[in-house]
Amino acid sequence: MINPVSPMPRELLVLGIETSCDETAAALVVRGIDGRGRILSNVVRSQLDQHRAYGGVVPEIAARAHLEILDKMIAQAFRQTSLTLDSIDALAATAGPGLIGGLLVGLVTAKAISLARGLPLIAINHLEAHALTPGLTDNMKPPYLLLLVSGGHTQVLAVEGVGKFHRLGTTLDDALGEAFDKTAKLLGLGYPGGPEVEKQAKTGDPKRFALPRPMLGRPDANFSFAGLKTAVRHAAQKLGTLAAVDVADLCASFQAAAGDSVADRLRVAMALYEERMGPTAKRVLVVSGGVAANAALRQSLQAMTGMQGYQLVIPPINLCTDNAAMIAWAGAERLALGHTDGLDFAARPRWPLDEVSAPLLGSGRLGAKA
Repeated sequence: MINPVSPMPRELLVLGIETSCDETAAALVVRGIDGRGRILSNVVRSQLDQHRAYGGVVPEIAARAHLEILDKMIAQAFRQTSLTLDSIDALAATAGPGLIGGLLVGLVTAKAISLARGLPLIAINHLEAHALTPGLTDNMKPPYLLLLVSGGHTQVLAVEGVGKFHRLGTTLDDALGEAFDKTAKLLGLGYPGGPEVEKQAKTGDPKRFALPRPMLGRPDANFSFAGLKTAVRHAAQKLGTLAAVDVADLCASFQAAAGDSVADRLRVAMALYEERMGPTAKRVLVVSGGVAANAALRQSLQAMTGMQGYQLVIPPINLCTDNAAMIAWAGAERLALGHTDGLDFAARPRWPLDEVSAPLLGSGRLGAKA
């Protein structure tokens, strides 16, 4: 339920809360009258040590950890400034998509403060927060093309405005971050897997293994990484016992194949984006999400966008991974347009950015998968 109020042509201060996965975060962000953003505080507590033994995020452990620490994170965000709850104009909390237990911790906390203080509540789509981050970091306003790459999502969308997105392509199976993590696991590397694969790849030979480039040349802009991950497993099985050089070469070959696949899919997406937007299309590619921290992927995209005549915009690494500053900023952008939400807003484990297009992979009681 959206409660429209009058647009607010004034400076706005928003408290952001993020608890969608395994980072507990709080931030205070200002949106100036000129539409520019400024981060006053941005604190994040990772749960990596609590999940490392399991090789992945355990939802129940994540929810309990959020519950134990969130109030302290909010207090810390205020301590880094001279502000108090009386200073803020609204609360913004991630309401989906994500792990339902964690989402409930953050959203219910925001609702409680909203009710107690009489402050507006803005329920934020975590993916929209990633999508709008360049407005905070680079004063980049839509329209632009977005590649969202994380452990749970790989999508390319036309960002047409706040709350206005059109899906151009999505993954048909694994997200890119998931493929990195699964590759690391089958090669016996540590958790989280993405940074470990990148580390090993630095000393590896990317041409040693002829791995497939999924979806290469397809006329649509969809992605697929399950076959690439399987090819890595088959190559590893043929070798038997893996020496350190084998692991490094497999990681380098996997990373190169993934980068080539993403670049090919984006070339198609660029054509679809320009066709949809017409003369209003800004030739800008924004890349956000945790996998955007991968240096090799950044280099590959820099080369590709240069050849296509696009500007590449990637937020700082700490704002590509999960954080509350992006949640607060998305809240400020929505509040500036007069959008707030009621206390009856329900957390959503699934919440596609493009809610108009037909689900590509179907849907169930939890909502569309992609």
